[in-house]
Amino acid sequence: QVQLVESGGGLVQPGGSLRLSCAASGSIASIDSMAWYRQAPGKERESVAHIFSDGSINYADSVKGRFTISRDNAKNTVYLQMNSLKPEDTAVYYCNARLRQRGTYFYTDYWGQGTQVTVSS
Repeated sequence: QVQLVESGGGLVQPGGSLRLSCAASGSIASIDSMAWYRQAPGKERESVAHIFSDGSINYADSVKGRFTISRDNAKNTVYLQMNSLKPEDTAVYYCNARLRQRGTYFYTDYWGQGTQVTVSS
């Protein structure tokens, strides 16, 4: 089995910073990509940032220049450093990993349980 465990959410004032972490564990053979998504109340889940096994990175336009995604391959962990936070960044943030389990030949998406980020004064 595979688990993704997130941490680092919380309440922060506008302009503040938070760092999210997500560690993947279990019977993992390889990880193709890791990513962060978010879902605000009443809205659909949206992509925030992706980091791929070749090191390439994509960001949503709304977070470019403020958020930084990074990855520690040795620890199967992805981070999201969020700076200059705005009230519109308030959402539940979900970690995603596209990975292959040991003994299989295909990649599957796995999700964390979500962590709440609230930006408010």
